[in-house]
Amino acid sequence: MSDPVIELKGLKKDYGNGRGVFDVSFSVERGEVFGFLGPNGAGKTVTMRNLMGFIRPDEGTVSIDGLNCFSQRSRIQERLGYLPGEIACMDEMTGAAFLEFMARMKKLRDRTRMNQLVEYFELDPARRIRKMSKGTKQKVGLVCAFMTSPDIILLDEPTSGLDPLMQSRFIDLVLEEKRRGATILLSSHLFDEVERTCDRVAFIRAGRLAAVERMDDVRKSRKRVFVVTFAAEAARDRYAQAHPNVRKQGAASVEAAVAGNPDAFVKDLAAYDIVDLSAREQTLEELFMHLYGTTNQVEKGGSHE
Repeated sequence: MSDPVIELKGLKKDYGNGRGVFDVSFSVERGEVFGFLGPNGAGKTVTMRNLMGFIRPDEGTVSIDGLNCFSQRSRIQERLGYLPGEIACMDEMTGAAFLEFMARMKKLRDRTRMNQLVEYFELDPARRIRKMSKGTKQKVGLVCAFMTSPDIILLDEPTSGLDPLMQSRFIDLVLEEKRRGATILLSSHLFDEVERTCDRVAFIRAGRLAAVERMDDVRKSRKRVFVVTFAAEAARDRYAQAHPNVRKQGAASVEAAVAGNPDAFVKDLAAYDIVDLSAREQTLEELFMHLYGTTNQVEKGGSHE
């Protein structure tokens, strides 16, 4: 049975000149990790700020656990874990002082979880915040978001500034929270972290929702990407002219995404002098940009682009 915790219905916030979000609707089920994907400037942060009640929608409704996100924002904010896209801390405080301040604000009596997270992210809380790197400030924000073990967590670009090790630890933490039963909305432009953590994903571009898909279905839609290097640029150009959907690369290469059995694609190459052929799996970003970006063509049955 559907048990939505987060609901957006026809959300519109128009800042003019095409900036904002327009008619955005989706819901996040209880216990679900939901990815909210799109390039920078697509409308992810505007959506998050509406969910936190920081701004009033021009149109539509936004609710969390049945509470209106703007008119009942105080009740919502005291229950949520939240990581903003830009960490605004009190620069003259040390990390430890800021975390203690936030713990008191959240009425957190037991500091055990907070201290565990400090150690988990290898955070040095003794440094003044103004002297911290972006990645270290991000760790402070993550500790604040998770330290109360909230049931609902909103994360806006959570791994921004983190090194690969800390990004991996963040992913492990999200999976741990998912096992605990937390509901998580994760906004990101990094497709790898969404693919590894999320049950469903929404893709937004230019302020409009392009799709909401189950991750299992997204994976099944993936193609194989072949990079073909020809013996000469002229041969590459001749092939590209015959197959206008391929992308040229370098002096004598093309990139082609192939769905289904690649036999027909490979046989087609036999008419050309090829010096190298490599293959990889299509990334989630490539898949979404193909389906919802500049082109809507979907190839099947060994066709290629």
